[in-house]
Amino acid sequence: MYICICKGITDSAIREAVCQGACRMRDLKTCLGVGTQCGKCACHAKQVLNEVLADLRHVKVISHQPSHLVEAIT
Repeated sequence: MYICICKGITDSAIREAVCQGACRMRDLKTCLGVGTQCGKCACHAKQVLNEVLADLRHVKVISHQPSHLVEAIT
């Protein structure tokens, strides 16, 4: 889905940027240009950013669990 119409930025592009290390809106603005035209997309971009960061934190927590617990969780 398009998040930033002005720059043609999709939620997938934002997710990929976060997986590559973007962790703040400033990072997304720098690498993708999201929120730099009209700014209407900023709240949606921030929402996607937060969702991906939360998912990554969740995966990181699970991966640090003892293997028998990871199997029980999944």
